[in-house]
Amino acid sequence: MELAIDTSSDIISLALSSQGETVAEVTWHSEQNHTVELMPGLASLLNQTKIDLRSLSVIFIARGPGSFNGLRVGMSTAKGLALALNLPLIGISTLEVEAYPFAYIELPLCPIHDAGRHEIATALYRKQAGEWRCLEEEHITTLEILISQINEQTLFCGEIPPLAISELQQTLGNKAIIPEVAALQRRASYLSALGWHRFQKGTYDDPATLQPLYLRRPPITQPKPR
Repeated sequence: MELAIDTSSDIISLALSSQGETVAEVTWHSEQNHTVELMPGLASLLNQTKIDLRSLSVIFIARGPGSFNGLRVGMSTAKGLALALNLPLIGISTLEVEAYPFAYIELPLCPIHDAGRHEIATALYRKQAGEWRCLEEEHITTLEILISQINEQTLFCGEIPPLAISELQQTLGNKAIIPEVAALQRRASYLSALGWHRFQKGTYDDPATLQPLYLRRPPITQPKPR
């Protein structure tokens, strides 16, 4: 059995899977209550499925980018469980998790997150010849720069700000494919599927050194101007 934890945003999603196939999943809106809601939510999921933590073989964690608080809580919980249970830990990009549901389309897939300061966090993925590929790693840019780089029909996904959706549609026209809101909701089941592919390849992360992918340092850690 595998456990997938995604706390990258105000949405918390947990999944239990067997060889990447979802056995049970729970997803809910948490606001900023990750600290007090994550472990009770996990306990409830385990209780409902009658699955013991000791039956787990690996833990998958969405490592960001995303909410600073959410990522911190999810990562510390995943690392704590991995160390306590002596389990492998695998971190997967949140942007990759958001793109993966649309892999079957075989178009460029561009997840977008609002990064503040009029910037966005993004990456580029595509399934080609049956193989899932990362074409551009996670990075910070602006919507204007991203739009200028689009030269073919592309599917945009993730937690796209409404104003960004309007600008993508108006500027790119038919080149911009944007699914309905319901299809954009991130689910831990996709994290399980991606994590299982990594697990089969024997590619693990070190629980002692794996860190959230913030792309930008939290404001509270930045030195104050003198």
